[in-house]
Amino acid sequence: MPHATHTRFLDSGAPFPLRDGGSLPQVRIAYETWGELNADRSNAILICHALSGSHHAAGRNPSIEGVGSLWQEELHAGWWEDMIGPGKAIDTNKHFVICANYLGGCYGSTGPGSINPETGRHWGSSFPAVTAADQVNALALVLDHLGIDVLHAIVGPSVGGLVALTFATRLPERVRNVIAIASGFKTTVLNRLILFEQILAIENDPHFNGGDYYEGDAPTYGLALARMISHKTFVHLNSIERRARKDVVQPDDVLAWYKVRDQFQSYMLHQGKKFVQRFDANTYLRIIDLWSRFDATLEGDAETPAALFQRSRAANQRWLVFSIDSDFCFYPEEQAELVKHLERSKVDCMHITVHSEKGHDSFLLEPNLYTPHIAWMLER
Repeated sequence: MPHATHTRFLDSGAPFPLRDGGSLPQVRIAYETWGELNADRSNAILICHALSGSHHAAGRNPSIEGVGSLWQEELHAGWWEDMIGPGKAIDTNKHFVICANYLGGCYGSTGPGSINPETGRHWGSSFPAVTAADQVNALALVLDHLGIDVLHAIVGPSVGGLVALTFATRLPERVRNVIAIASGFKTTVLNRLILFEQILAIENDPHFNGGDYYEGDAPTYGLALARMISHKTFVHLNSIERRARKDVVQPDDVLAWYKVRDQFQSYMLHQGKKFVQRFDANTYLRIIDLWSRFDATLEGDAETPAALFQRSRAANQRWLVFSIDSDFCFYPEEQAELVKHLERSKVDCMHITVHSEKGHDSFLLEPNLYTPHIAWMLER
């Protein structure tokens, strides 16, 4: 049984400037920690979560202040429970581990569903776009609050890898080791198109109302469709086929005219219906917008990739990059591009390809494939 954990909050009363211009009058960042910070504060590891993840990476947390019904029971157990804890890959007997909910999130951090203190109403459509650089600045606030100057490591799977990369290159003096899992260097045209399909799905929901839906019905159909579009890139199609064969078509799987006719359609519809109960459409849009326009060189305010990673070399960083050979979300070619830039800049880097039949979600489902390499990296 996972041990109990609780969410903590950093409230910053000062204006928070944003990369695209403007600022938020104040921000709240939700985070959790595990393990103990040592005397010289040198054993901290920061985890950056994926697109629809949260700061609750390990343990059991049955409720989060202000989150309400979005905190569904399936979220009560930490999303990386098999990787974080005593004796695990990220060993809390040795390390102090932190994970924060992204700015724009819906699990306790300031986001579109929060109240704008200047209007007394939900931010909704007026909540600005956020970038990976903005996420780095928010994470730095948490580290400053905890008195941590330099991280032993930063770890980011999927979209979290984009944030980890940006942290490591914008603030290279603040992290020694970087672990990027199934992530990339610059968002591909294919992913931009897939993400744009999801944006259109939400925008065209009749209840979306431009993002101002908190006083009425949420855009559940649009968000469910967006999740269905994305889900087939997260899970290998063979896995979807195996999982769906265990299900039967549900009697209520009827649309306006079309009746769902096989268990594969029913499986995907179930994924969409389940997701809308635990996530906010406006948050989803903010994070996929961050992902869609991600370019590490631009996020790092560098002129070239070489100039960007020269910072990592100067800081003597060490990198561990994972690819998943069956990944249809962040294809292995994307990690190869990242590794190419690291090697050209003579940054200490190891590239591991994981052989899996589970696709992008392998990092969540197969801890044994990652644990030896991560443990080795953290103990070097």
